Amino acid sequence: RRRGGLGEETTGMAEVAAALAGKGWRARCCLLRCGEGARRRRDLQPVHAFYRFCSTGTSFEGINKPVIDRIIRVDHAGEYGANRIYAGQMAVLGRTSVGPVIRHMWDQEKEHLKKFNDLMVSYRVRPTVLLPFWNIAGFLLGAGTALLGKKGAMACTVAVEESISHHYNNQIRTLMEEDPEKYKGLLEIIKKFRDEELEHHDIGLEHDAELAPAYSVLKNAIQIGCKAAIFLSERI
Repeated sequence: RRRGGLGEETTGMAEVAAALAGKGWRARCCLLRCGEGARRRRDLQPVHAFYRFCSTGTSFEGINKPVIDRIIRVDHAGEYGANRIYAGQMAVLGRTSVGPVIRHMWDQEKEHLKKFNDLMVSYRVRPTVLLPFWNIAGFLLGAGTALLGKKGAMACTVAVEESISHHYNNQIRTLMEEDPEKYKGLLEIIKKFRDEELEHHDIGLEHDAELAPAYSVLKNAIQIGCKAAIFLSERI
């Protein structure tokens, strides 16, 4: 975790690996040094790296592992990106009157991310390789819309949270069709987080999101980006 000009950087691939290590897993990362052709080993390197996780004992018999992997991977990426968006907003608006509102929503997103870190360990799911990109893109989106003022930041919140809640609803339908009893625990988590995302959406509307400059254009552009991020993070 680093603190600096970009604000607080929340849990990423390195912390996922650390969590795995704490539960008896081994995490290894190999990084090619540019121009040298030599391979250096680095512990828990967060960027331009791959991780190999190994464990014993847990059985996944009877579950649709590809579906669960896709759900957990994309949800982890989404919560990671949401954390970075709120970090960007706090960097610009943290000391204004809307700062405590953003902080409240960010604190809930941190809990969401922590839970999905745990689920990645439990289900042995690798994170998307795009986390370094979502790290930068999320912060820039949050900070950029916050520079438009409180209304711009809240318009971003409405757009993102509407996309995420819709995405969670799709996942709920998928798991219900698979086996609601078998996936009861995961369904409860996703439903709880969906409800909290809808709460953030409503908070954004209450704080004049719709009065932001070019609200409809801004909202549509952000949601197109969200759809692309979901599509990519599910697959790579």
